[in-house]
Amino acid sequence: PMWFTMVVLMSLGVWKSIQVLRTNSLEEDLAASVAVQVGLVFGVLGLITGSLWARVTWETWWTPDVKLNGAAAGVLIYLAYLVLRGSVPEPSKRARLAAIYSVFAFTFMLLFFFVLPRLNSVESLHPGNGGNPAFGQYDLDNRLRMVFYPACMGWILFGVWMYDLRHRLQRLQHRLSDANDQ
Repeated sequence: PMWFTMVVLMSLGVWKSIQVLRTNSLEEDLAASVAVQVGLVFGVLGLITGSLWARVTWETWWTPDVKLNGAAAGVLIYLAYLVLRGSVPEPSKRARLAAIYSVFAFTFMLLFFFVLPRLNSVESLHPGNGGNPAFGQYDLDNRLRMVFYPACMGWILFGVWMYDLRHRLQRLQHRLSDANDQ
C-alpha cells in the first residue's frame, strides 16, 4: 500500500508540474512540491517496511531483486528533485526547472517500478515478473483481498489527506510571509 500511495502522490505531482509548464503558476509549483514531499514519505516508509519484511521472510535486509533496486532508484531520483528545488533561489526559474525534472523523474519512476522488472529475465521474489503472478489467484485469496484492497484505498486516502493538510499549511505560510514582506 505504501507504493500505491507513493505512485498516486507522484502522479499528482507530475500533473501539477505539467500545469506549471502550461501556466507558470507558482501555486501549482507549491502543490507539485508538496505532492513529491509527501510521496517521498511513503516511498521511504515502503523501503523501510519492505526491508523489515525481507528480513523476516527471506532472512536478509536487502536482496539484489530488480524491483527493490528500482524502488530505491525511484526514491533517489525524487530526492534529487528536492535537492534541485533547494539549489535554485529564484522562484519562477525554480518552478520551471523543477517541473521539467518532475516529468522526467515520473517517467523514470514508472520505468523502474513497472517496465524494467518485467523486461528482466531474472526471477524475482516479487509478484508480477519472472513467472511469479501479480495479484492473481495464486497470491491473493478472497479473504486476503477483503483486507488488501481496502488497506490500499485507506493508505491512498491517508496520503492524499496528508498532502492536503501539508499543502494548506504551505499556502498559509506563504501568505503570511508575503503579508510580512509588505
